[in-house]
Amino acid sequence: MRTYFFGGPVTRTVKTLIIINISIYVLQIISGRLGSDFIELYFGLVPLRVTHEGMLWQFVTYMFLHGGVFHIFFNMLTLFMFGNELERYWGTHRFLIYYFITGIGAGVCSWLVSMHSFSVVIGASGAIYGLLLAYGLIYPNRIVYLNFLLPLKVKWLVLIMGAMAFLSSISGSEPGVASIAHLGGMVIGYLFLKGRDWGDKYRYFNEQRQKEQLKKQFEVYYGDVRRKVESDKKKGPTIH
Repeated sequence: MRTYFFGGPVTRTVKTLIIINISIYVLQIISGRLGSDFIELYFGLVPLRVTHEGMLWQFVTYMFLHGGVFHIFFNMLTLFMFGNELERYWGTHRFLIYYFITGIGAGVCSWLVSMHSFSVVIGASGAIYGLLLAYGLIYPNRIVYLNFLLPLKVKWLVLIMGAMAFLSSISGSEPGVASIAHLGGMVIGYLFLKGRDWGDKYRYFNEQRQKEQLKKQFEVYYGDVRRKVESDKKKGPTIH
């Protein structure tokens, strides 16, 4: 069984995302040193401001802000570990679509459960959890090291983290952590990935139904023609 720890050579998109996130975090630090919380309040996800002020861009920009060194470190480490291989597997276009759909979807989930909250939600964790879910579905038996020590199949890691996010989201046991965004990223990711399968099944069902309809129409038409031919035979020859 092959063991994987890192995602191989860094891909262009993953590298760009990491650079953007780190650069914006540096700006956050500088802004904080100047005593300003403008970046977090204007570009973080503040449900109340989205609801009453229409700041819809926050569903995107909140993904690039982070709340501390460990927050950004573990998010970027996970992005590096799992994102590189997913981008090589999917290609840049599909990878980016998936990353932003899960990140934005996680933000929407956070907003839906607290539309009038002034709490600021920041971090790429929704998209990161979405990537982890995708990796677990595509490479379920790959081995990773939990806390850098315990070998674990990715599918079990995904189940554990999903369960933790679910329990935290319903208990509110982790102040300052938007667990609903973590869970939302996984749910949106699952729906996105399985949606294609469901779409293929629907198209196949629809094609089969159309074939059956055409077959019935042909049988009706052929039956009419056959009956007409047999009727003409009974009449005998026509004399001119």
